[in-house]
Amino acid sequence: MSVKDDLEARSGSTCELCTGTNNLEVFEVEPVSISGVDSSILACETCRTQIEDPEQMDANHWRCLNDSMWSEYDSVKVVAWRMLSRLKSEGWPKDLLDMMYLEPEVLDWAKATGEGLAEADKIIHRDVNGVILENGDSVVLVKDLKIKGSSQVAKQGTAVRRISLDRENAEYIEGKVGPTMMVIITKYVKKI
Repeated sequence: MSVKDDLEARSGSTCELCTGTNNLEVFEVEPVSISGVDSSILACETCRTQIEDPEQMDANHWRCLNDSMWSEYDSVKVVAWRMLSRLKSEGWPKDLLDMMYLEPEVLDWAKATGEGLAEADKIIHRDVNGVILENGDSVVLVKDLKIKGSSQVAKQGTAVRRISLDRENAEYIEGKVGPTMMVIITKYVKKI
């Protein structure tokens, strides 16, 4: 059986967040260390759109979290916690968050994307020009960099695709330069 088949069996072919049935797809809950049923949910188009694009948020749609936050599946609870955290300024989500309990490792997973932090507390990665960097962006080196542990040098102008951000330090990103995965300081890159 595929992941989608397993999720449909688990959820009764309904969205695990709002119980909708419109255009159900597998939604992987970031960050994904292992893909599969345990790190995914079955979500409708409306929920997926609003999760991925906060600008399209309809707070009333998420009143469904009153039920789904009690799911027995960690991936569903993580998404419910993130959406309630995003909406806590509405008032009612704050009450639900206060009732919600997550095991410490599940709470760490929920917080891994920075959801729930005040804007001032979020770690923001910026390139040499001050442009905000996101996971998956491509950057170009603005300076020759020696690759630690080897005699190689990553030349200025080298493109680094699909970077990942260090969640604890705003100055560090990771990316592959050739076959080598390396940590790069953000002041030496420019977003493409």
